[in-house]
Amino acid sequence: MTLNDFLDFVKTGQALSTPEIHELMNRMSNEARKITFRLNSAYHTPEEVNALLSELFGKPVPDSLRVFPPFYTDFGKNIQVGENVFINACCHFQDHGGVTIGDGCQIGHNVVFATLNHGLSPEDRPHTYPAPIVLGRNVWVGSNATILQGVTIGDNAIVGAGAVVTKDVPANTIVGGVPARFIKRID
Repeated sequence: MTLNDFLDFVKTGQALSTPEIHELMNRMSNEARKITFRLNSAYHTPEEVNALLSELFGKPVPDSLRVFPPFYTDFGKNIQVGENVFINACCHFQDHGGVTIGDGCQIGHNVVFATLNHGLSPEDRPHTYPAPIVLGRNVWVGSNATILQGVTIGDNAIVGAGAVVTKDVPANTIVGGVPARFIKRID
């Protein structure tokens, strides 16, 4: 299985359960860990960080992207970032299902993006199911928030620190809590 075959397959939302898929996921995980170990092991200039992220993502990242390492991902090849994005230290991207971050987003410390979920029944639990996470423009995600698979966060929304986002967040709103709930509208 090629990377492009995998990226097409995850869009179907079907179980990641075949030996070919697991082999590719293991190979990509090993590659991602090699790059993130280099990224996280010493100081790098912003330009060096972006060069390592370009290698990790498998495509050039915008010059305006700013990431404060350490940065963690177990796949790396299914992350898209827009212009003027800031990602603070210790964020974790489980990006098999795809993570898209729109222009102007700000991501706080220790934010987790989890695009995989396990099957619910005991016999299906070894299998994982992908679904993308999409952040619109100018989204602010507070420290220690967790965004779960299949969630879309609308433009200008704010996710409060420590929130666990299990459902879509409308544009121009603030959510917080566990699970995240509507707090107020941003005018």
